[in-house]
Amino acid sequence: MAAGKAVVLMALTTGLLLSACGGSDQKLMNLRSPHDGPDEFAILPTKPLEMPQDFSQLPPPEPGAKNLVDPAPLDDAVIALGGRPGAGGNDAALASATGRYGVSGSIREQLAAEDSEFRSRNGPRLLERLFGSSTYHRVYGDQAVASDAELERWRRAGARTPSAPPVYDR
Repeated sequence: MAAGKAVVLMALTTGLLLSACGGSDQKLMNLRSPHDGPDEFAILPTKPLEMPQDFSQLPPPEPGAKNLVDPAPLDDAVIALGGRPGAGGNDAALASATGRYGVSGSIREQLAAEDSEFRSRNGPRLLERLFGSSTYHRVYGDQAVASDAELERWRRAGARTPSAPPVYDR
């Protein structure tokens, strides 16, 4: 009897020690991250800030308004990437084909609001909060795309899938 308890105690101790050694870096799976994420705007050639002569002449802050220092940031980014700002005459068809096709320009804000509401309804449960486990797969599992099934569906429909992995007969 005492030997059985010793074996169980030894197994539990070994399991505890081994689980403490394992480190998993699943920061991308957590719904709340302590970091802001990558800085997508790090490539922009920002100009130095300037002190205005008179603060009363500054326009009131307004979301989406032009910046006094960078009046054309998109054109500056195009130049920084080696292009020329403004679509040429031959590029009009390309620009219209790559446009939004009726999708709202505020789609990111709309999706962020919808996702925030979704996460508030599907927050972590008591034990998930207690142990800090990831709720990502439980919360977003229904929205995942089965990539293999989707690829097969497109192939059956006759669509060319040149960037997909080849099909091997087994």
